[in-house]
Amino acid sequence: MKVWIVLPAYNEELALPPLFEAIDSCLRQNNLEYEIIVVNDGSTDNTENITKDYASRQPILLVNQPQNCGLAKTIQLGLVKASSLANSDDVVVAMDADFTHPPQLIPQMLTHIEEGFDVIIASRYVAGSRISGVPFYRKVLSNTASFLFCVLFPTKNVRDFTCGYRAYRCSSLKELIDKYNGEFVSQQGFSCMVEILLHLRKQGAKMREVALDLRYDRKPSASKLKIFKTIFETLEVMWRNLKNR
Repeated sequence: MKVWIVLPAYNEELALPPLFEAIDSCLRQNNLEYEIIVVNDGSTDNTENITKDYASRQPILLVNQPQNCGLAKTIQLGLVKASSLANSDDVVVAMDADFTHPPQLIPQMLTHIEEGFDVIIASRYVAGSRISGVPFYRKVLSNTASFLFCVLFPTKNVRDFTCGYRAYRCSSLKELIDKYNGEFVSQQGFSCMVEILLHLRKQGAKMREVALDLRYDRKPSASKLKIFKTIFETLEVMWRNLKNR
């Protein structure tokens, strides 16, 4: 099993060095073969050069987008790229590039994939989870989304529909990509994570959650989340899936 780690990055020059080092340390300690795919979403800082520098000593593949396209297209490109390179029994991990998601969770995620699950979600809503430094309005938004999706789209073992830190069995991801010819997200922003999960739910993917220690307090750059746009797009995803289920 090889682990493919997808990092959608926009102006993350400060966060990438410690994240690269933490990933390498954790996965080497656990004797896991890995490759990082950084999708540089038209960054205007030193993200590209820093990634190239680390790629000289770590297994890192840089994919450049010439202009900023937003999270949805960036994560889609990264997942498609990883799926095209990986074997069906590999695992694709998607996580934020701002070092708020701890790489130390990856070995636990892989254990559950080996147990037969298709999608492992790092969740803020299971026992043992911790949240540090998240603004109050972000907590309200996340909690409201969790409640609504749990009511409208009850999914076994799932309460966190919006967190982007996930591990996917590559065969399930390839099935999703093939079904939509690589165009499996229609949104432009953060609501794409909900959209991906609902697609996999329809596909019958077996899911479970693990406790997330969300370290928003060590995020070196300002949040790129646009609150009202994200709320509108999330409601749009919800309505479209309610009509089509």
